[in-house]
Amino acid sequence: MKKRYKVTGLKCQSCVAVLEKTLESCEEIKEVKVNLVLEELFLEYNEDGKVENKVIEDRIKSKVEMLGFGIEEISELTTVTFNIKGLHCQSCVATSERILLGMEGIDEAVVNLATERATIKYNPKQVKLSEIFERLKESGFEGERVEQNKISERDFEKERELKREFNEFLYSIIFAGIIFYISMGSMVGVPIFDIISPVKNPINFAFVQLLLSIPVIYMGRNFYIVGLKKLRLGVPNMDSLIALGTGAAFLYSFYATYEIIMGKNHYIHHLYYESGVVIIALISLGKYLENLSKGKASEAIKKLMGLKSGKANLCKGNEIITIDSDEIEIDDILLVKAGESVPTDGVIVEGTPNLDEAMLTGESRIVKKDVGMKVYGATLNRDKTFKMRVTEVGENTVLSKIIKLVENAQGTKAPIAKIADLISNYFVKFVIGIALLSALVWYLVGTFGGVQLEGGTGVFTLKIVISVLVIACPCSLGLATPTAIIVGTGRGAQLGMLIKSGEALEEVCKADTIVFDKTGTITEGKPLVEEIETVELAENRLLQIVGSLEQRSEHPLAKAIIYEMRKRALEFLAVTEYETVVGKGISGTIDNKRVVVGSRKMMDSNKIVINEREEESFKSDIYIGIDGVYQGKISISDKIKDDVIETIQGLKQLGLKIVLLSGDSQKVANTIANKVGIDEVIAEVSPEEKYLKIKELQEDKRKVIMVGDGINDSPALAQADIGIAMGEGADIALESANIVLMNKGILDVLKVIKLSKKTLKIIKENLFWAFIYNGLGIPVAAGVLYPFTGDLLNPMIAGGAMAMSSVSVVLNALRLKKFK
Repeated sequence: MKKRYKVTGLKCQSCVAVLEKTLESCEEIKEVKVNLVLEELFLEYNEDGKVENKVIEDRIKSKVEMLGFGIEEISELTTVTFNIKGLHCQSCVATSERILLGMEGIDEAVVNLATERATIKYNPKQVKLSEIFERLKESGFEGERVEQNKISERDFEKERELKREFNEFLYSIIFAGIIFYISMGSMVGVPIFDIISPVKNPINFAFVQLLLSIPVIYMGRNFYIVGLKKLRLGVPNMDSLIALGTGAAFLYSFYATYEIIMGKNHYIHHLYYESGVVIIALISLGKYLENLSKGKASEAIKKLMGLKSGKANLCKGNEIITIDSDEIEIDDILLVKAGESVPTDGVIVEGTPNLDEAMLTGESRIVKKDVGMKVYGATLNRDKTFKMRVTEVGENTVLSKIIKLVENAQGTKAPIAKIADLISNYFVKFVIGIALLSALVWYLVGTFGGVQLEGGTGVFTLKIVISVLVIACPCSLGLATPTAIIVGTGRGAQLGMLIKSGEALEEVCKADTIVFDKTGTITEGKPLVEEIETVELAENRLLQIVGSLEQRSEHPLAKAIIYEMRKRALEFLAVTEYETVVGKGISGTIDNKRVVVGSRKMMDSNKIVINEREEESFKSDIYIGIDGVYQGKISISDKIKDDVIETIQGLKQLGLKIVLLSGDSQKVANTIANKVGIDEVIAEVSPEEKYLKIKELQEDKRKVIMVGDGINDSPALAQADIGIAMGEGADIALESANIVLMNKGILDVLKVIKLSKKTLKIIKENLFWAFIYNGLGIPVAAGVLYPFTGDLLNPMIAGGAMAMSSVSVVLNALRLKKFK
């Protein structure tokens, strides 16, 4: 069983590492994934763990909470607000609330008499809004939906959190600015009131800074509450570093204030209130900008969700009723007017519209539809009104599946992220150790080494401790990978390229060989009969015999023959003793005559002599023998896709070796390969043998991408290091493929590889700068340059740099949104 949870208190990658390590040790859990950006926990429980009795789940939640995190299961509940008429007094409110709470599927209900509105949390799978309105109507109340009234609880909470973070920064920076002015004013020659002058009134000078620091400490209280708690539990995080660094500055300044009150006025030079408050203000700004950017990183999901149509026109007899999209049911007949978006998936039963499917495929071309053809929710009807029969609703629609795939992908990790995970396990403890060791070294140098340190030994070592603690940033390490994956997979989805996991994203870049299936991948996948050659029989009679056998086959070439047969209005003949020879052909008895249909190999194995020379051609030839005598052939052609040559050239420029894998004859495969620029050809293999050919390439130390049509190529797609399925709506959930391309154009293969390479490049850049930042910043903060330059890193600059490092990593990842 798999479950998803919202986790609060995830501050940095060290939090992620601690949480994953703790939960991985639980025998009830099979797999753990924590996403820092989404602040989500994915757990897969072992099959023998009876999660439904809540005992195991409660124990897991307790472990998470003991680590100082909050945890809440992400439910299927939807929050909705609607108008409610018929409320006259508080008694009406109580009655209506009781009715609502008494219905199955409603978790919470609040009715407001003043606004005459009700807000409920309910499970749409258990109860529909129309049913809720009907129950209210029976009791004398009338429910009326408010437009745009669905509220995403998580989005609302995020907005509220962002607003709180901004306000905390705003108040912090105001107070910090005043303290900074008071403490630094006299040094830079700006006017200071005598009442708070460090020379004329040192006590007031110190005491005012202390009083003004209290609001800032309150605004940054979470750094201390969370950071010190984590420290006490032995799992320190970024907040712990900030709490220790600024806490040391505040405590030392408080001590200095006490000494000033006691008459030791020289301690006015030992006040560091301004450092502590400015650090808190800058880091608060950094967290706000970071969370703001993280929100933008997952915008793709919100945009996809926004494509869902809110209304639908239901055909009920001769009447057209406007209903909410939630009310649509399978087999409903819907009317879609020109300019409207298709409400859900279905099949056209009347009309021939032109649809814009760009929102699903990423290709902004108009697709002409006819009766019997599939249409998908969120696509746009450009011109003609049509009727459709609903085939899928809710989670089963193509758009919902895309959203689910993208959500799952954004919750995964790329293997490269393990580097950050490994470091983060020890990072914070290492930083604390460096801070203490640096302070000890400088204290010994200042005390026993005869070196005069700036501001005195005590002040100098304090600066060292604060600078080292606040410049270290495990957040930038933790954000390096997930932000890039979220933006990259989201952008891919917008362009019709569905990358199922972070691992797939990385593995694509490691591949050196790409194998293409022929039919439906290199070619259009719509073969047509081009020529029929006969020896004795009439053309239609030969086609009738072959078609009668081929109607039992699922091969694309068989479908071409059936299509031609129906076009000529020929009847099927009775077939007995039907037999399939995998990879060669079929045989059977028709009118007491043994008929053999298939490749040259099929003819050879049945000792049927073909009296013609084999020539290079795009055509696929199906040979026919009757009672051991050759009777002719049917030539079938399949058009090569327009963008194949451009794609192959682009892939070669990336250094990939290209292989054509086909069940067709060697001559057809070679001809097509020569035409499009493919050098290596593997032909005459059955669907069952294709995966063995992939395996042989892998045994030759090659990293293989397999591109297929997503139906017959499933074994090969699964065997390859990366499987890319080129499919339409029904294919997007293919378990065998790591990547699904919604657009049938082969150029998207090149695009998805380029997107993957770009995303991995961004991840590597992020990790590089995160490592460089910490690798250089920590030694500088520890005073390595002081003996050579005489300068020490100001703790405020360290705090600002720390705050901006995380923001820069997220902003770098956001560049992927511009990928075309």
